[in-house]
Formats: sequence, structure tokens, C-alpha cells
Amino acid sequence: MNRLKTILILILAGVFLAGCVEQPSSVQPTATPAQPTVQPTPQLSGTVKADGSSTVFPISEAVGEEFQKLYPNVRVTVGISGTGGGFKKFCAGEIDISDASRAIKDSEKELCAKNGITYEEFKVAFDGLSVMVNPQNTWAESMTVAELKKIWQPNSTVKTWKDVRPNFPNEKIILVGADTDSGTFDYFTEVIVGKEKSSRSDYTASADDNMLVQAIAGEKYALGYFGYAYYVENPGKLKLVAIDSGKGQVLPSEQTINDGTYKPLSRPLFIYVNKESMKRPEIKEFVKYYLAQGKELVSQVGYVKMPDSVYEEGLSRAR
Repeated sequence: MNRLKTILILILAGVFLAGCVEQPSSVQPTATPAQPTVQPTPQLSGTVKADGSSTVFPISEAVGEEFQKLYPNVRVTVGISGTGGGFKKFCAGEIDISDASRAIKDSEKELCAKNGITYEEFKVAFDGLSVMVNPQNTWAESMTVAELKKIWQPNSTVKTWKDVRPNFPNEKIILVGADTDSGTFDYFTEVIVGKEKSSRSDYTASADDNMLVQAIAGEKYALGYFGYAYYVENPGKLKLVAIDSGKGQVLPSEQTINDGTYKPLSRPLFIYVNKESMKRPEIKEFVKYYLAQGKELVSQVGYVKMPDSVYEEGLSRAR
């Protein structure tokens, strides 16, 4: 009996002592958890140099801005020297990426090969090269390919709008367009005039499409051509001209550019990346970001996305 009492006293004493011990708090841990030794996203640094097409510029600029938010220690520069000017720098090894509104020419391939520059070609968007006039223009709602050729061919006799079509006003036509280093110039002359770089020379030329926007916006009798994105970015300043290639009048839009009904001025846009540059982590990550996330920026800047399979194929070569 005394032994049983002793055991009960010892058990009760143990419970009492346990209640007096401070328990660990679930809200305020007594120890600091160990920090992970590997960061989930590697910190990149370095530079990415791109130059070339003014048409591709809005895409590369938007991609560069978003990429730098993720990697603030990477400096991305995007220049505008025209597709031809970009390839000159690219094939000389001066830049990492060449923005191009046309495919690389054989002469440019030879120059790159001569200088030991190898590269990867990536398609990044569709563009509808657009013919535009001033919003005050009430007569040129549409034009045929033949009329555009009549205006832009070498030694053209078109001086006034009336020379294009008898019911147009007898006012001097003010022409603006891409300069001779531009891929836009190459493409337009090839599909409209019939021969690349074949064009009248008495027009205001610029590699900067923003200057062309201002020229048309400020002149009632102006007519010019450049990328569809610049129309989207300048609401109210420009007016699109529908193109009739023989199957009816078609205005450029995301749908008509994507489905190919906007003829013959729909075209793919490219970036060319130096393979040696791709060995640097900041270049490789930038290209992967361009193809994976950058495609979502394409429509925001006024262009049309490629099919997902095109970006996926490009990514397989960028990894």
C-alpha cells in the first residue's frame, strides 16, 4: 500500500514538473531556419547588343525591357541602322544579334563566312508592311499593286495624285519610305516593283520609322510605307490604305496578316544570333526569353505571333 502511494506521488510530481517547462512556440521559433545555399534564379550580368531593322526594333526593345527587369545587371542595347546596316555590323562581329525584316542575303552570308561569323536564324513574328496616308486623305481608300508600282518604279512619271487615278486630286504627291539599307525597302521593291532595290529616288527616305510617321502625320498629300506596328502605335495620326492584289481590297490587320489574305505585303521577321555570342550565358538566356516569353509581347507592339511550333523549334536550337 505504501509502495503504491509512493508511485502515485512520483507520477503526479512528474506531471507537475512537465507543466512548468516552457513549450516551444509555433509562432516564434527559437532557431532561425537555414537559408538555401542555391538561389532559384542565377544572377546574370553582361551586355546584349542588338541592331538592325527598325521594323523589328519595337519587339526587341520590348523584350529587352522585360528581360532587364528579371536581370537588372544585364545591359541590353537595341539600335536602328536598318536590316542591311545591321548585317554589316553583325558580320563584322560588332553586335550579338541582328534584327532583320528579311532573310539574310547571299552576299551577307559570304561576308559573315569571310569573317568567321556563324549564326542561328530565328523567326519571331509576322508583319504586314503597310501603305499609309494622312487621315485627311479622303480619296485613296484603296490602291492596286499596279498603281503602287506606277508610283514607286524607277523613272516614274507620277508627280501628282491625279497621275495615279483621274479622280484623285491634282495635288503633288509627297512620298516617304524606307531608306536603301532597310529590309523594308528591299521587300517592298521586290513585291511591288518586281525587283529588289528598284525604286524611284526622289522621295524622303529614313531608317527611322518614327520619322516617317511624323512626315505623313504632318502632310495631307503624303503617302508612305512601313511596318504595321507603327500604325498601331500612332492612333489617329495615320490612315491605312487597303491593297488590291487582284482578289479584292484587303486592309492589314492581325487576322489578315496571320491568315495570309493581306497580299503581297505580309512577311516574316527575324533575329540572327552570333553562335559565339550564344556561348555567353546572358545571350543564351536572352534568346530563350525572346522565344518563350517575348512572343507574348509581339501583339502588344502591333505585330502577329508565329505559330507556337515555330517558337518551340527555335527554342530547341537555343538551349
